[in-house]
Amino acid sequence: MLRKIAIIGPESTGKSQLANDLSAYYDAEVVTEFARDYLAGLGRAYNENDLLHIAKKQLESYNYSQSKASKYLISDTELIVIKIWSEFKYKSVHPWILKEVRNQDFDLYLLTDIDLSWEFDPLREHPKHRSKLLKLYEVELQNRKFPYKKIESQNKERTLNAIKAIDEFFQK
Repeated sequence: MLRKIAIIGPESTGKSQLANDLSAYYDAEVVTEFARDYLAGLGRAYNENDLLHIAKKQLESYNYSQSKASKYLISDTELIVIKIWSEFKYKSVHPWILKEVRNQDFDLYLLTDIDLSWEFDPLREHPKHRSKLLKLYEVELQNRKFPYKKIESQNKERTLNAIKAIDEFFQK
């Protein structure tokens, strides 16, 4: 049985590092964040239409990685991240994204807390809104009744907390 885990949360909360750490620990297939490379190579400011493209490519990457995975699949991001990004920045979300969020089939979500220091990155936009964004993620997961665990702490302890949450969840 394939166990599918999505990592979500505000910017600069260690999602990519956590995905890599968990992938190494579980010898899992990783779904990388499509948006990062896409936006870095865009050569212009992104717009709302780019978010639909990013969402479709992220789902393609997920489907491809899922076809290669055996026991665990760790997704560095997923469509709730794009939904909240779109709502926060543009006050709207493309209907395709909303439909596909409903169709997601992750077993567990790991919500990364904002207890890590903000690190500048030219692709990051909201250093002062992390608390508000964290709440939006948590409310979204609760409203959809998606199983999740909030992941807190720093460095190796953060990874160990995630491993504990995953192991406890799948022991059910």
